[in-house]
Amino acid sequence: MQPAGDYICAWEQAQFDLLTADIFGFHALQIGLPQLPALAASRMPHQWQTASSFPNQNTKARQAVVLVHDFAELPFDSQSIDLIVLPHVLEFAKEPHQILREVDRILIPEGRVIITGMNRVSLWGGRQFFGRLIKRHFLPEAGEFISPHRLRDWLKLLSMEVGQTRFGCYALPVNNEQWLQNSGMMESLGQRWWPRLGAVYMIEAVKRVRGMHLVGPALKQKRVRQTSAVPVANKIKEHG
Repeated sequence: MQPAGDYICAWEQAQFDLLTADIFGFHALQIGLPQLPALAASRMPHQWQTASSFPNQNTKARQAVVLVHDFAELPFDSQSIDLIVLPHVLEFAKEPHQILREVDRILIPEGRVIITGMNRVSLWGGRQFFGRLIKRHFLPEAGEFISPHRLRDWLKLLSMEVGQTRFGCYALPVNNEQWLQNSGMMESLGQRWWPRLGAVYMIEAVKRVRGMHLVGPALKQKRVRQTSAVPVANKIKEHG
């Protein structure tokens, strides 16, 4: 992974750790970007990671791997997953709306989804835009940035209650490891003076069901279809 990618993943890992540690339930699913262990801090006992091919056996993970060909058709029962994370999935998808509909289908009522994406209204988004014009791409060419505002609208159409939106990564868009590591001042200034111009955003939303009232203990294990799941190093507790 390039220094720019490491820089972004480090911020996202810290944010995922903070958010997922306090979300309770039984079943958690990460869709896409297996290089980033977004569920590392989650305490949910059953975790899955989607993959399009069988992963390297040396991969350090405690999720079961689910082989899928299309993120818009997931092999899980309706209303069976408590938490779903999508790191940079929608911006590389041909049909991001359909993926969100599938996420809504398999989430339990009051289940949570956490989505990350690149912010087009940022220095990084600007560099990507001009890089396309001159055919010198800074970030992956296939990515189509989705604005946080548009994504929040999509979630609301699915009756998702959008919670907090976090922004991060205010360093200049360079691929120099030393420069990115010494960007503390830019991070502080960005968080204080232009917080919505971070290179990356993270949105958390809750699935609401109209007319539904939770009475008594709401946490109840649900059966999840596991016909295509392959356990991979399920008992490793730490990630190198």
